[in-house]
Amino acid sequence: MPNVVEPKLIAGNSNRPLAKSIARRMSTHRGVHIDPVDARVERFNDGEIFVEVFENVRGEDMFIVQSTSNPANDNLMELLIMADALRRSSAQRVTAVIPYFGYARQDRRTKARTPITAKLVANMLVEAGIERVLTMDLHAAQIQGFFDIPVDNLYASPIFALDIREKFKDRMDEIMVVSPDVGGVARARELAKRINAPLSIVDKRREKPGEVAEMTVIGEVKDKICVMIDDMCDTAGTLCKAAELLLEYGAKEVHAYVTHGVLSGPAVERIGNSVLKNLVITDTIAAPPPVKDCPQIRVLPTAPLFAQAILNIWNGTSVSSLFETETMEPIYEGVFRS
Repeated sequence: MPNVVEPKLIAGNSNRPLAKSIARRMSTHRGVHIDPVDARVERFNDGEIFVEVFENVRGEDMFIVQSTSNPANDNLMELLIMADALRRSSAQRVTAVIPYFGYARQDRRTKARTPITAKLVANMLVEAGIERVLTMDLHAAQIQGFFDIPVDNLYASPIFALDIREKFKDRMDEIMVVSPDVGGVARARELAKRINAPLSIVDKRREKPGEVAEMTVIGEVKDKICVMIDDMCDTAGTLCKAAELLLEYGAKEVHAYVTHGVLSGPAVERIGNSVLKNLVITDTIAAPPPVKDCPQIRVLPTAPLFAQAILNIWNGTSVSSLFETETMEPIYEGVFRS
């Protein structure tokens, strides 16, 4: 029997443009107009968050679209309070769509007397009444195991592969995929396999968080178009230094593909003054004006992928099928021509 409950979106304040894009894409797929649920997410004068949903959500399949990006604490509290409001309003199921999962870098104890904040956040989300999580490129894949509920972790590499094929279609034999650190080798290898390109690694040693001390290149990058891939770019120190190093080793040009453009502090200025030809990010985090105005930064849409994943979850069909090129090409038809 067909599912008579339509999927409904509700958006927090962290990334409303993405929520609206997902709704538009779902409208196209469903053939009916879908808008985020009418609600207000406001603050009292003392900074407390207040949520009020103006539509009936009883028995509905609800999807909260909210990245826990900067300001991470405010956006996380909004997500928890929205989940509580929906649960108390008798929603049938509450799914958190968290394009960028904040606190993911605190996934293990690296020294004594430190927290595992990613696990704490997972516990809070479950306690708030969230029954499923949909996210993209978790900083550490093991965070999926911190939850006792289903977690669907989407990947940006299929989107990047389509973009690389489109932008470098006449020069694919010159492409070299580069991991900017040893920890990201699996991600880089996955992209290299998709576009049938070789792989290099930049080995780095950090003196303290956010500062890179020493770097070397493992692999032959001479006369290659280097494409660095990473899950997030915070202050852009690593990327800019790695780009300079790759050019020193004889690379023709250097491009970077990063899922989450956190871009805090001096990041945009660094990228503008760097040797990077392009930094390609996705819209999992809403781009502020300085990011939009930087000619070297390009933003790829994730709404087609998230919309399809939401519809697959609602339908009870496979989400992992979205990792295949044959599935991705029709989803992104019109965005990439090839």
